[in-house]
Amino acid sequence: MDDMMMQAQETFINESLDLLQEMETSLNLLSDQPDDEELINSVFRAAHTIKGSAGLFGFDAIVAFTHKVENVLDEVRAGEVKIDDGLIAVLLECRDHIEAMIEAIGADADPALSAVSDRLVKALLKQAHGEEGAVEAKPDAVKADTPATYQAQVGREESRSVENDQWHISLRFGEDVLRNGMDPLSFLRYLASLGEVTNVATTVDAMPAAAEMDAESCYLGMEITFNGDVEKQALMDVFDFVAEDSLVNVMPPNSKISEYAQLLEALIESRGNNARIGDLLIEVGALTQRELDQALAYQAGCTDDTAKKPLGEVLVDQHAVHQSTINAALGKQKKIQERRTQENRSIRVDAGRLDQLINLVGELVIAGAGSGLRAQQLGDETLLESMSLVSRLVEEIRDRSLRLRMVPIGETFSRFNRVVRDVAKELDKSITLVIDGAETELDKSVVEKIGDPLTHLVRNAIDHGLESPQQRLAAGKPEKGTVRLNAYHDSGNIVLEVSDDGAGIDPDKVLAKAIANGLVSANQKLSRPEILRLILEAGLTTKETVSDLSGRGVGMDVVKKNVEALRGSVDVESELGQGTSIRIRLPLTLSIIDGFLVGVGRASYVIPLDSVVECIEHGKEAEVVREHGGDYISLRGDVLPFLDLRQLFDEQPREGARENIVVVQCSGQKAGLVVDELMGEYQTVIKPLNQIFAKLSGISGSTILGSGEVAMILDVGALVGKAEQRTLLLS
Repeated sequence: MDDMMMQAQETFINESLDLLQEMETSLNLLSDQPDDEELINSVFRAAHTIKGSAGLFGFDAIVAFTHKVENVLDEVRAGEVKIDDGLIAVLLECRDHIEAMIEAIGADADPALSAVSDRLVKALLKQAHGEEGAVEAKPDAVKADTPATYQAQVGREESRSVENDQWHISLRFGEDVLRNGMDPLSFLRYLASLGEVTNVATTVDAMPAAAEMDAESCYLGMEITFNGDVEKQALMDVFDFVAEDSLVNVMPPNSKISEYAQLLEALIESRGNNARIGDLLIEVGALTQRELDQALAYQAGCTDDTAKKPLGEVLVDQHAVHQSTINAALGKQKKIQERRTQENRSIRVDAGRLDQLINLVGELVIAGAGSGLRAQQLGDETLLESMSLVSRLVEEIRDRSLRLRMVPIGETFSRFNRVVRDVAKELDKSITLVIDGAETELDKSVVEKIGDPLTHLVRNAIDHGLESPQQRLAAGKPEKGTVRLNAYHDSGNIVLEVSDDGAGIDPDKVLAKAIANGLVSANQKLSRPEILRLILEAGLTTKETVSDLSGRGVGMDVVKKNVEALRGSVDVESELGQGTSIRIRLPLTLSIIDGFLVGVGRASYVIPLDSVVECIEHGKEAEVVREHGGDYISLRGDVLPFLDLRQLFDEQPREGARENIVVVQCSGQKAGLVVDELMGEYQTVIKPLNQIFAKLSGISGSTILGSGEVAMILDVGALVGKAEQRTLLLS
């Protein structure tokens, strides 16, 4: 397979997977909105587009299976089949099967796929019609599978004029079609799946003399008569992969021409004057964008203004639109008004390229910091002013580069509609999933790695947290339980919450299990939050029975490990009879942050700037208070725990340094950090720590300063927790 074909196939796979995700989202929403036509159309369009693209590459198994799914969806659109939870469940299975077939492309064929296809088709038809019969497929009257089919038609070329109520397609392939890896016959096979190909005549007008023929060139042309209830755009889409190099004209049947005139007439009531004829024809489906572009390009190529034709005449000459349709549009043009809005365009960029860009921006930040330091040492005011401008530009480039990798968490959250549906059905529970904060943005690299931990937490909430309908009614709760997913920003971090309104966690039972398993000693003093966090330890479960979902004490420790690998933390809150909330705190990005540089002894440390509340001089604005053996800071009447970083990291004090206190905040809790020197804000490029330092408490990463010195980045959450724990132990 040549590079161009491989690239086209990779594009097909990526776009199909995106469509399947949209399909799943729409199917999940249909459960609560079964009459929403837009959602039904969204599911249909996804299946239809995948089938069409697969047909162009000759993936017959995908085309055949998706065609059966599309037939049922077409009946749903027509109101012949009602959408319900049973049908949605089977359609979700069909969606998964299509994904499996797409992902299997390029690998060895899986014999089980055909068996799965047959089983799902039977289940789909039974759910839709109450029996395992076959949905009537659109007729495939002409089986265009062999060259002989076309050779029988040679010499039977038809006129391009529309003399009956059928579509007429005039097709002239470009010479490089075969070199680009395209099979001309595959387009005709796919066309037959949309309706009935009633006649095909091959043309030889482009055929050179035998001595001049190139075996790798395509000289094939076709005149096709087609019968089917489709839109013009759907027929043009069949030939989308070769449209750039080939000539494709689609003329509608008489009934369609009358329909276009009626649609143009209907536009009058809602529109004003000065509409462009090309836009109107596209809106009613009489013209495609590609045909309009070709006509405009032809007009632009006419250098002689006297020879330049109006757009309507060009479209008729190019057999894109019938003259009567042009007349209908021209007759109404003065009565129609349209305000065109610029279409938002997006471009697909490989994630690896974005990572390379972020890495280069990180190096630019480090280099800029080094240059700024050198400028300060030289004391040249002109140079300092220039470096100040460069720093601002670097900061803006950094922020804009990081935004390229930010995606809403809502797409990840929406996938859990499927998880909740499947698990609730398996456990015979009635559950509502509530999603808040779906618009909250997070680094794509973090989103990709947080999916599995969230999945386990949601499944755990359904199995462990929520009671059965009978138990909920007995407890005076609604029969239907609630699982809530929430996301929000807090002090430079993103917080993801998975909560339920179930039975809650009994801390006494957790502590008893932990003591029995040897995780803690019987005489060890633990606070309630510390006891609840024990459920994150390996081998600890409070469930009496083991199920397929949980009960073995395996999973929560993996959640904790995966979150900590992302420099995050997990907190647990629960009230008996009220429910449980598990809170995951993660950094917004894994690459570059704004930091606050401080000196402790001979070393430098970076505190994430969003965590810094204020800086004060030790002994003047704040006083150390000792109560019940604990150390506190009295700050304007507030009592805060504090940590001396010199003692914590075993640093020697700097001579003549005046102690300062940096007040930091995390999860609503404040603490003071005693440092020797305040060195100001600093753009920080995060470098991961070696595995040797993986368990280093209070440190989340490292960075390189402009001087070349390595500075450690403080884990504010861990330090605040340590300060509180130390205070509790001392008290």
